[in-house]
Amino acid sequence: QVQLVESGGGLVQPGGSLRLSCAASGSRFSINAMGWYRQAPGKQRELVATITSGGSTNYADSVRGRFTISGDNAKSTVYLQMNSLKPEDTAVYYCNAVYRYRTNLNQGTAWGQGTQVTVSS
Repeated sequence: QVQLVESGGGLVQPGGSLRLSCAASGSRFSINAMGWYRQAPGKQRELVATITSGGSTNYADSVRGRFTISGDNAKSTVYLQMNSLKPEDTAVYYCNAVYRYRTNLNQGTAWGQGTQVTVSS
């Protein structure tokens, strides 16, 4: 079983910055892609940004130019640098990973527990 542990959430003023981290742990696995999703109060969970092990990224239109996703393949860790934060960025942010096992080629997905990001003055 692959588990994800998130950190970095908190309270920040509009225009401020936060950096989220998500580390995957387990045995004999390789990450295909990792990403961040968020769920605001009263809304459905939505894609924020994703990155493949090869470095290909994509972003939601609402965060493009403000957020940057990056990864460390050696540490199976993904980061989300969030700049110029807006109140509408307030949400629970969830880390996601798509992985494969090196031993049997099986694939799977994992989700983090979620970390709260609140943007308010």
